[in-house]
Order: sequence, then structure tokens, then C-alpha cells
Amino acid sequence: MKRGDLFRVAHPGAGDPKRSRVFVVVSRPALVESRFSTVVCAPVYSRRDGLATQVDLGPDDGLKHDSSIHCDALVSLPKAVLTNYLSTLAPARVRALNQALRVALALD
Repeated sequence: MKRGDLFRVAHPGAGDPKRSRVFVVVSRPALVESRFSTVVCAPVYSRRDGLATQVDLGPDDGLKHDSSIHCDALVSLPKAVLTNYLSTLAPARVRALNQALRVALALD
């Protein structure tokens, strides 16, 4: 597991209407590689609003249809639920993710 990896998670949460949801790992490598049991992830939704805090994805990224990473909805997930690996973001997508995270977290 590394930053930028996409995983499908079954039963993502009580408030989520979907049976499964894709998440992208956004934690720094030191945390991902540590013994800490959770990592910070951003959910992927089929909704695309064109916000600066979203990164558009699609079939080229290993998904079935056009979607977007929503950096305004970060969650901490147990590493143990990240077992259904889909793909890894291309370097250009990681740069777009970094920029969306900067906007979402109001970082310079």
C-alpha cells in the first residue's frame, strides 16, 4: 500500500448508501509504512462538481466510469479494510491530488 493507491472498500460506513466505495490513500509514506493501524483516505464519488477540491478520474485510472476524488471528505480508514486494490494514480493525477488537498486544507 502506498500514497495514491485506489482501493474498493465494502460497506464504507453507516451513512454511505453504496455497498462499496473506492478510496484513495492520501497519507504521507511514513504513516502508510508505519505500524499505525489507520491511514487518511479520500473517497471517490461518481458525482463531479468541478470544484478545486476534486480530482477527476475515469476508466484510465482503473475505474468503471467517470468519477472524482473528493478532498473535502477525508476519512481515516483501518489499513485492514484496504485489501481490494484497484490501481495507482499516475504522477499527473498525484500532482492534481496534492493541489486539491492544498485547497481543501487551506494550505499555501
